[in-house]
Amino acid sequence: MEKIKLKLKQCGGNMSSFKSIATHQTVSDEDFRKIMSVPAAEIDTHSDVKVEIVKNTHTLYNKMARSMAGLITKNNMEGKLTKMIIPVGPTPQYPILADICNKEKISLKGVWIFFMDEYLDWESRVVPKSHPMSFAGYMDKNLFGLLDSSLGLNTEQVVWPNPYDLDYNDSKIEELGGIDVCYGGIGYHGHVAFNEPYDTYYRRMTIEKFLNSKTRVIELNSDTFVINSLCGIGGNCYGLPPKAVTIGMKSIMSAKRIELYCDGGDLNWQLATFRIACMHPPTLDRPVTLLQLYENPKETIFFIADELTASPIKVGPK
Repeated sequence: MEKIKLKLKQCGGNMSSFKSIATHQTVSDEDFRKIMSVPAAEIDTHSDVKVEIVKNTHTLYNKMARSMAGLITKNNMEGKLTKMIIPVGPTPQYPILADICNKEKISLKGVWIFFMDEYLDWESRVVPKSHPMSFAGYMDKNLFGLLDSSLGLNTEQVVWPNPYDLDYNDSKIEELGGIDVCYGGIGYHGHVAFNEPYDTYYRRMTIEKFLNSKTRVIELNSDTFVINSLCGIGGNCYGLPPKAVTIGMKSIMSAKRIELYCDGGDLNWQLATFRIACMHPPTLDRPVTLLQLYENPKETIFFIADELTASPIKVGPK
């Protein structure tokens, strides 16, 4: 047994004539229990990224909206374009953002918005805006339709990933010099946008290749499918589109700053996900952990959660 342990410790080295590449990491059972039980106030001290805990989701949504508005205002004052990636989830911040922009008369003429993803039907066609799960339809009602037209948002500068022109948004982001801030949330299995954990059972993938991924069409992983049907449509899995088009990790990693907001504590599904994102070593089966590999992550990567979502895991029958 001691010889086996020694060989396991050497797995990151050269055990044959060929150099190994680490893709998946895990921790001991004892350390995993610690990750699940660390007091919320101590998560930041155990994390390579910056962790901030706020009182409740009301505070979290206001903070997210104010961050977006502040970025636009700052760039307007400096005569710069604002280039942001934004999610459709979380979403309650958007009416707040519209209200801030309207009241403070924030010009949106220089704003470029790149959305993370959109649902596709089984034939890989974008779901119509009339579909209850359409991200574009939701945003028309809860952000764009609420903004004062005098603010000057150019609809041609609102970019959705397009399954018929997969290279457009990546090329446009590169042309504009990268993203100022990428805003988002964290999926159940650690996906950012719909960059799901990559199935390596029959296929090969390295972390470097995954982090250079471009916009692409994906099929929802089974766990994402279940969680999204529970959170969005009352568990009616038949009503959830089975595919999506997602921006790749390359454009996300081009951002000068990344802010991910976590609000899933009310349904009890995001507590472990948030803690793994913050404290687990980088591993391909939890894509959000790969953000720790970003340069100066404590200064550029921010994970924000409300107290309920950040609370220690309590284990027991329901």
